[in-house]
Amino acid sequence: MSHINFSVILILGLMSTMAHSMRFDLQSGATKCISDDITSNAMTVGQYSVVNHNEGFPKPDSHKVTVRVTSPYGSNYHYGDHVESGNFAFTAAETGDYSACFWVSDRKPSTTVTIDFDWKTGVAAKDWSKVAKKGQIETMEVELTKLYDTVSSIHDEMFFLREREEEMQQLNRSTNSKMATFSFLSLLVCLSVAGLQLWHLKMFFERKKLL
Repeated sequence: MSHINFSVILILGLMSTMAHSMRFDLQSGATKCISDDITSNAMTVGQYSVVNHNEGFPKPDSHKVTVRVTSPYGSNYHYGDHVESGNFAFTAAETGDYSACFWVSDRKPSTTVTIDFDWKTGVAAKDWSKVAKKGQIETMEVELTKLYDTVSSIHDEMFFLREREEEMQQLNRSTNSKMATFSFLSLLVCLSVAGLQLWHLKMFFERKKLL
């Protein structure tokens, strides 16, 4: 396999398997949204929690967030109201940008909430340690199963990219056809205007008896 083909497969694998682990601060009254481009039928799981900077003490009531996870068309997949932590899991029904939005109620004085958020999609969304424990299978079999799922994800992603490419080609053909029609009409208008100008000049000279 050539270096280029390997790079393409590697990139497709990364696109098919996404994992986001982050920690961010959120001011009271503010909203933060995180988006991920997920293909249809891909599994995704997420987990979030408010960080307690004073370990050993309960979190204050101000350190709670409201979370909503939505599809590209606005369908709700998860909603948590005034919570300290939570998780979600679903299989994407359509392809597009899925968003997880966090916001904290406005308070005086203003407070800052720190949130840990972990979002996995595709092969990364599976808990392989549980798979191995449940099936009593060896490490090699787990790796082979992970590899098979990765290849399946790459296969689906390649078909998805092919569909996108066909859509773009159709759009290009349609645009080129419209541009050709517009150019022809523009040329026709220019020739018509030039003909009218010549006719007007001829009539003018004839009236002046210059011709």
